Amino acid sequence: MERRRGDRRNVDGIVLLDKPVGISSNDALQIVKRLFRARKAGHTGSLDPLASGMLPICLGEATKISAFLLDADKYYRVVCKLGERTTTGDAEGEVTSIRPVGDLSLRQVEEALAKFQGEIEQIPPMYSAVKHQGQRLYKLARQGVEVERQPRRVVIHELTLVRYEGDLLEFDVRCSKGTYVRTLAEDIGEALGCGAHVSALRRLGVGPYQEAGMHRLDSVRELAEEGLEKLDSLLLPIESALEQWPGVRLSEDMAFYLRQGQPVLVPQAPASGFVRLYGRNRFLGMGEILDDGRVAPRRLMLGARKNG
Repeated sequence: MERRRGDRRNVDGIVLLDKPVGISSNDALQIVKRLFRARKAGHTGSLDPLASGMLPICLGEATKISAFLLDADKYYRVVCKLGERTTTGDAEGEVTSIRPVGDLSLRQVEEALAKFQGEIEQIPPMYSAVKHQGQRLYKLARQGVEVERQPRRVVIHELTLVRYEGDLLEFDVRCSKGTYVRTLAEDIGEALGCGAHVSALRRLGVGPYQEAGMHRLDSVRELAEEGLEKLDSLLLPIESALEQWPGVRLSEDMAFYLRQGQPVLVPQAPASGFVRLYGRNRFLGMGEILDDGRVAPRRLMLGARKNG
């Protein structure tokens, strides 16, 4: 039975959901939000229904730092079907061309992959959320409209061959935000002279989070039946998403002024960039170093709350 909105509670933290194939990221978010009885929740970067894997779900105050995970590097396991291109670049689209794969050697495949490592340019696919004159490209694509798209620069940090058998190519890719894996697969297919589309996609990591920390949806449901205390044991602290930024500790006076929205001067703080802010006993949020060396508040947390 659906719970009433009044049954919801304040709960803060991050759940690393292993999203199953066949449901949207928003559907997964709503299920987790309902199970936790959370008043507030958001995810950090959609996975298509075809894709599975890591979907960090931010509850409560953690939603304030979701942008940092959206901007983080991602890690995927990709399976491509060689010899076929589709309208969408994945298995959900209609086949638009079929070409023979040929007798490709392992060396040819590895050399093709090597061309796409480092900083590259990608043209966003028509089936994407990029806007053109106020309209999402995927909406135009569904109407049979194709428009010119400007290339974007992304970074492929690692591209590793996992398996090559017949018309199946499997690889791991660690990439910057904004990378279109479907476009990468299509471009690799063209480099091999046969075309390709993504037949399976699994996200294995986001920012500091790795595959081992994920929880399957059925496991989350089972814990929910044991009670909220068991369910809350899945929550990671908010600051766990922000490990790549240095931490600074504030005195009580500094923390007071910072909460009023005023920048403060913190001895021995870094010279630039974002920083994690800590008071005497707890994480306060994120700040940013100004040109004059002071620390300005950017994303501050409310007072420490006990989940429940």
